[in-house]
Amino acid sequence: MIALEPFVSPSVFGLTFLLFIGLFFFIRASTKDRTETALYTTSLTDVTLLEKLQMYFSNRAYRVTAVDADSGKISLEGKVRASLFLAIFLGSLAAIGLFCLALVMTISAPQLGVVPYGLLLLSPLASWFYWQGATRFEQVSFQVLPPITKTDMDTIAAAAGSRLRITAHRDELIALAAQLPLKRQETE
Repeated sequence: MIALEPFVSPSVFGLTFLLFIGLFFFIRASTKDRTETALYTTSLTDVTLLEKLQMYFSNRAYRVTAVDADSGKISLEGKVRASLFLAIFLGSLAAIGLFCLALVMTISAPQLGVVPYGLLLLSPLASWFYWQGATRFEQVSFQVLPPITKTDMDTIAAAAGSRLRITAHRDELIALAAQLPLKRQETE
């Protein structure tokens, strides 16, 4: 019978270390820019849509930075704060991951004693990293487009609605679609 004990500690340590690397990249991805461009159709008229967009973005503390009169594109900017819940969550995940890594290091190399548990002191860095990266100014730009017309009958039906092309953070697009009667279309 072959003794497996000499292989257990290095393999468990290796797997735990790989999981810790995954946690590192998960924390790093929490501040990634997720800006998307989406095309929406709505039954609202152009004027009504613009009024509702103005009200929505002013309530969300965005301010107009540029208006292109030729294309009708409006650019806005607003400061987005980091989520306290997510900062605590990421710090907790980092603490659990570091604790598991320290536990496996202690089991794999008992001569280290309790020194690996000092890694737990690094867990607040995950919250700090997220807080610094997630608090930033975000750009939003939108343009009300003319309705698509294929025939004269479609022109009459389409005249009652509008199309909207908007570039914003993915979460902002979801929140906007929940507030206004927008139907997402495939981008052109």
